[in-house]
Amino acid sequence: MPALANLQRIDRDDIARTYSVIAPFIRRTPTIDVDGADFDVPSVSLTFKLEHLQHGGSFKSRGAFAHLLTRPIPAAGVVAASGGNHGAAVAYAAMKRGVPARIFVPTVSSQAKIDRIRGYGAQLVVTGDRYADALEASETWAERSGALRIHAYDQVETLLGQGSVGLELSEQAPDLETLLVAVGGGGLIGGIAAWYGGRIRVIGVEPEGAPTLTRALAAGRPVDTEAGSIAADSLAPRRVGELMFPIAQALVDSVVLVSDEAILRAQAALWSTLRLVVEPGGAAALAALLSRRYEPRPGERVGVLLSGGNTVGVSFDQATPAIEAPART
Repeated sequence: MPALANLQRIDRDDIARTYSVIAPFIRRTPTIDVDGADFDVPSVSLTFKLEHLQHGGSFKSRGAFAHLLTRPIPAAGVVAASGGNHGAAVAYAAMKRGVPARIFVPTVSSQAKIDRIRGYGAQLVVTGDRYADALEASETWAERSGALRIHAYDQVETLLGQGSVGLELSEQAPDLETLLVAVGGGGLIGGIAAWYGGRIRVIGVEPEGAPTLTRALAAGRPVDTEAGSIAADSLAPRRVGELMFPIAQALVDSVVLVSDEAILRAQAALWSTLRLVVEPGGAAALAALLSRRYEPRPGERVGVLLSGGNTVGVSFDQATPAIEAPART
């Protein structure tokens, strides 16, 4: 019964209503259709959703605006904990709405994301080694200040906002059969899976060093897991969200794991083929194809979500990337 309850709270109608509210404040990010042979995946049609071009550098701005536009904001403003992208999104949305924001991030957050948050005028607090440490600190601040909590992945408004990625993509690429989505806390894949409702295959992609949804599905509930990966600042919370988990159980087709090496190769391939610069977490979905962790059928139409582009220190020597791991600050 919990699964049914959560599916009813996060459905297509609610996602569509949320989208109508946030649409004036976000970008309808473009798609690019590519022959799979360009990425050494022959006989497959690829559609990339360029969500790394979203305001704030990631899909997270959708959920951030869903909160700020549908909930009353106290005088103390808003507070969020983040590996980086959610913090940048909340800071951006708060700046646009003229409300104070305090963002807590762990030391694993990359310098690019820290700079984004500060650039949008939010008060930044760097604390703890993991997202869970920053979340605990943010909860303490919310209790003291009365600021509105905006969770990175485990609130209804967050999932409804992120689900709008699926709404757009279903209009831009109505013939998709499969969509590859990177998984961190699960707000993105939860919202997207709720939108599609089983109409296409939704495949989760996680770093080998942060198998949060993989472990949760095996255990039958969200469980704590390790968080070591080059994508740790976007795809490595302690556990997936309670709200998204029953959605994943019902509507996510499968979850695959990719190595850090495969993620780096995907970043390099996106640059060399499409001249797109994405962060490690943003390239994870493509890594599943390049490493053959997901094997498409001949003729399959596959969507690949590029979820974030907040990165620094990217350089290339011919086709080989020299990409810095997230800076520890």
